[in-house]
Amino acid sequence: MEKIYLAGGCLWGVQEFIKYVPGVVDTKAGRANGKSATTQGDYDGYAECVEVTFNPAEVSLETLIHHLFEIIDPYSVNKQGNDVGEKYRTGIYSEQPNHIAQAKQIIAARNDADRIALEILPLTNFVLSDDIHQHHLSLHPENHHLCHIPWDLLHKYKVK
Repeated sequence: MEKIYLAGGCLWGVQEFIKYVPGVVDTKAGRANGKSATTQGDYDGYAECVEVTFNPAEVSLETLIHHLFEIIDPYSVNKQGNDVGEKYRTGIYSEQPNHIAQAKQIIAARNDADRIALEILPLTNFVLSDDIHQHHLSLHPENHHLCHIPWDLLHKYKVK
């Protein structure tokens, strides 16, 4: 199993979407690359993200990145839907240097690479979000109006 950390605006929608992708084994909502080890306190530079544990024999890193592009505006800086601010920036983070190198190559190969506002960095810190944020849209679908991703798209890969 391998892990990649994907940021695409509000973590509720990213988690609800990516957890159904075949080959994804587990997801955890959290914060990437902030300075703190807690969710308490002032904003510390983190990006809302989802830790994605995946089986590389079933789904490639490249496929996961393509799936991320299904649910984000890759040209938007610090904004996805109605969520505005640095913590809503898009990004790909990993503790594995080969993931970072591969992500950069995948983005560079796109014909719109010069316009993409996606941060690709080593993961320096991951803080698990509070329980209320874990699988939030599965547990509280009534809060979907707070998510910019259409419901049908969120469940595109959910086995019916």
